Amino acid sequence: MTNEEKYANAFCQAFDIEPEAAKNLTFQAIDAWDSVGHMGLVAQIEEAFGIMLEPDDIVDLNSYEKGKEILAKYNVEFA
Repeated sequence: MTNEEKYANAFCQAFDIEPEAAKNLTFQAIDAWDSVGHMGLVAQIEEAFGIMLEPDDIVDLNSYEKGKEILAKYNVEFA
């Protein structure tokens, strides 16, 4: 599984959505991405990549694309 697939899967698991729906997603764009859902997403991402996000990065995670930028700081590469 590629990093892109793992990342999309974290959104799918956290919000019960299809991978294509995840790609343009932003915070609170769907009801499931509220503050509680946000922490569920963080947990899915941390588990998928074996990392612990810094608190500032958790706060800054406000879209699918921003999450990829944040993960680059943890040496997660996307093709």
